[in-house]
Amino acid sequence: MKQEKRHFDRAFKVMAVELCLSGKPIGEVANELGIRADLLSRWKREYKQKKEGSFSGHGNPSMTPEQVEIAQLKKELREAEIERDILKKAVAIFSKKDNKYSSL
Repeated sequence: MKQEKRHFDRAFKVMAVELCLSGKPIGEVANELGIRADLLSRWKREYKQKKEGSFSGHGNPSMTPEQVEIAQLKKELREAEIERDILKKAVAIFSKKDNKYSSL
């Protein structure tokens, strides 16, 4: 039988990590909370690396306002480049048709 995947909210993860950081062994904390020790170790590592940005959810890293703006600008640039390429192709197609009929 397939076991259902459990999801833990940010508050639970932070509380579990802080219990570990207070000096309790990871295995003991994991047993008390009913989670695997390797999962708790991963949470602890992420918390130490990112602190406030940790556990943003669904694998989406939390970004600073500058990073959000940069991502938005990159998206807009990609869209503008696609539009430009489409227009270039359209101009090339219409100019071929115009040249075809101008010689008559």
